[in-house]
Amino acid sequence: MQVQSDLDLIWHKQVPLKVSIIAWRLFRDRLPTKSNLATQGVLSQEACLCVSGCGQVEDARHLFISCFLSYLWPLLRSWIGFEGAKHQDISAHFTQFIFFTGGLKSRRSFLQLIWLLSVGIMWNKHNNWLFNNKQNSIIRLLDKVMFYS
Repeated sequence: MQVQSDLDLIWHKQVPLKVSIIAWRLFRDRLPTKSNLATQGVLSQEACLCVSGCGQVEDARHLFISCFLSYLWPLLRSWIGFEGAKHQDISAHFTQFIFFTGGLKSRRSFLQLIWLLSVGIMWNKHNNWLFNNKQNSIIRLLDKVMFYS
């Protein structure tokens, strides 16, 4: 039931379709992370370490929950003014993030928008780092989320 509602919630009218598709692929573990590419035989197992150089295998949970990119979440929580969404599971993180403040539909919609935009910006940053060797600071990513939301 929770997965069904999470998947329904990724389609937000103010979020670009490509960002919702990234979230849809994220929930299904279908993003082309190095780990997934190694599983498909596109990369060797030795080549699936995280682009950040942290030495961990680059999978979706690592990128969005526990690696350098995930430093964005505490900054977002501070900006919004709450301490929730610290789960190590992507679906639970999403659910806790958008439902943390309770029942106000407009507030949930705003938090949903922020979470989805953050995932899209993080994935874009990952790809710029991997393919163009361009690195942005986490503060710059926060600025992008704040600007687009």
